[in-house]
Amino acid sequence: KRLDSKRQNLSDAYAVPANFLEIDVVNPETHGIGKKRYTDYEVRLKTNLPVFKLKESSVRRRYSDFEWLRTELERESKIVVPPLPGKAWKRQLPFRGDEGIFADEFLEERRQGLEQFVTKVAGHPLAQNERCLHMFLQEPMIDKNYVPGKIRNT
Repeated sequence: KRLDSKRQNLSDAYAVPANFLEIDVVNPETHGIGKKRYTDYEVRLKTNLPVFKLKESSVRRRYSDFEWLRTELERESKIVVPPLPGKAWKRQLPFRGDEGIFADEFLEERRQGLEQFVTKVAGHPLAQNERCLHMFLQEPMIDKNYVPGKIRNT
């Protein structure tokens, strides 16, 4: 027997979703020169989930910040943390004929991988209570000396 479904009207179809969490990793920017060169990404969040202090936020994060988040979640939470896109060691070798890890196509590939990673992690109900995730998504600077723990839903 099929479940009886209520016919959806236009106001239902276009209403604000009950709960939403949108995360985009965008705008890669490369800074510095030589060995001090690095790329960071803008991580934008929009949500109506009560567990998040800010309903909209935007922070810049480097690949190493994503690695930090992954390590913290593995250590502190009981969830299986998805992998990050690879480190691309071969692209970091000297004397390449291209831009290596700073090439546009590589940055776009990495951006997509980082967005998939953070979207999966932030969508997990147990991860949403971890202080490290909130700091990563909403604090301008990551305090690596923070006290790990759970967020109290106030």
